[in-house]
Amino acid sequence: MENWIGVGIWIVLGALIGLGMKLVVKLPAEQPGHAVILVFFGSFGAVIGGMLGVGLFSFYHPSALSLGGMGGALFLAALLTWTYRWAVTSLT
Repeated sequence: MENWIGVGIWIVLGALIGLGMKLVVKLPAEQPGHAVILVFFGSFGAVIGGMLGVGLFSFYHPSALSLGGMGGALFLAALLTWTYRWAVTSLT
């Protein structure tokens, strides 16, 4: 049960990072629909990053709420949403 709660925290954390990235990286002409995409990319990146972090840093005692899982979720969610915002900014 603890791991499912951790995965849920990763998803919410990724969504919040995606919305925060919308505030940090401004676009010249904001179009509707970017918030939904950022929430999706943030949540997806957090889940994948959390799994990688747990696999790399807590291999023998895997737990979603470990430092490696949370750090991986934060890092990959921020990287994925920043990359999307950067790509959209450079294309406009």
